[in-house]
Amino acid sequence: MGEFQWRLSFSRAEIVLINSWVPVQQIAYHILRVYMKTERLTESVDNSEPAIMSNYHIKTLMLWACELKPRSWWTENLNLVRICAELLNTLSVWLNDTRCPHYFLNNCNLLDTSLSNAAIRNKLMSIDERYLSTWLINNYIGRCIQFWPDNVFGLFDDVSTTIKLQNLKAVSEIVRRKLYTSLLEMWQAVDLAEIDIPIEVSLHSLTAHSCAYLMNELSKIGKCFSLYFSAVVQLHVARKVSRNGFSDKLMDILSTVRGRNFSQCFSVFARCKTEQNTSDLVELLQKSAVEHLTTYRQLTARQFGSVVTIVTTDFEALYAYKRGDYERCLQLSTQNVHTVLYARCMPDVLMYPEFVQLLDDDIVSVTALMLMVNPKYRLDRNHSSICQWTLSLYLMTQCQLKLHHSVMSLAQTLDYIKVAKERIYREDTMERIYRKDTMDYLTLKFIERKVNLSTGCIH
Repeated sequence: MGEFQWRLSFSRAEIVLINSWVPVQQIAYHILRVYMKTERLTESVDNSEPAIMSNYHIKTLMLWACELKPRSWWTENLNLVRICAELLNTLSVWLNDTRCPHYFLNNCNLLDTSLSNAAIRNKLMSIDERYLSTWLINNYIGRCIQFWPDNVFGLFDDVSTTIKLQNLKAVSEIVRRKLYTSLLEMWQAVDLAEIDIPIEVSLHSLTAHSCAYLMNELSKIGKCFSLYFSAVVQLHVARKVSRNGFSDKLMDILSTVRGRNFSQCFSVFARCKTEQNTSDLVELLQKSAVEHLTTYRQLTARQFGSVVTIVTTDFEALYAYKRGDYERCLQLSTQNVHTVLYARCMPDVLMYPEFVQLLDDDIVSVTALMLMVNPKYRLDRNHSSICQWTLSLYLMTQCQLKLHHSVMSLAQTLDYIKVAKERIYREDTMERIYRKDTMDYLTLKFIERKVNLSTGCIH
């Protein structure tokens, strides 16, 4: 074997399987891992022998249980204490037989037959629901609820017995909040990726090779990321083409990110190159990017809709306005304003170079003035983005003005603007405190002034 030994890794397949588990299975897996670690069962009791158990044994136990146990075993008469106790008993049987079958490899035993520990085996075999309930109260639930708001503590004022613990009101609340927190943390990571991807595309020199690598790596994380990356790259190429003309390098990049859809792009490229006119190619790339961004919004809304309010047609409305389809833009934007009216959390639309080309002249001018005052804001998310609420309200207002809507409807728009401004400011001892939402603030002030001028209400 030389100096090194190698083993097969199935980590990516394991991640896919674990992500497919229902919540009760994921929670049971977490409880088992915490139990084995807390009770130090992943090493010998007196530390005099090599470790017998590891987290991978727990993972293997769960993989087999999720495959072999019927769905009803997990969901009917839901009782996490019973489920975890039975799984730990199964682990004791594996220890007794020194047999832990590898989930992916046939005839591969994950327990060394030369090692044995009767103390661990007997401890696992003796676990019953009463014992595990007490352990959960003292070592698991008590720690978890320290992270929840005060109103949750009241649910756990008296869980001193197994029967009271199995009153699922308290347990359900802890599970619900755990799932919510995990999903919220995942959304925050996705939200951060939305910022990092266009920054990397804008600042670094893309090549067909780097795009292929990034598309492949992002697709492993999730389809939404590769879609978003493809949209940003197409906007990047459209921006480069409109400013500097065609190049083989840009066409190689397009062929990479568009894949089988490149033939349509290539025919437009050939025609534009002959006619020395880039407008058709730029329009095609912008339209394709908006379609990708809309699909991206739909995927994220489906996954994170329980923790964040995501309207899926913001880019579609933006593109409709750019094309002059004000009726369609007004319809979408009005729906979006009503959707996020009282939302506590929503995505942003970035004012980065790749996205500016989708915006109209007015908001581009506002962005340019802001950057002239402070160029450092260019890639600062706090100052170079607007939330979906502000963008939708901006588009709705612009369309109402272009379609000559009544003073009554514009007065309603002013009420919406007032509500939006209150999100940026808050009262604090007679002093207004500004929260760095620069583009939201400037955009709202701009459309408020336009509406007031249009209705003759400005003083």
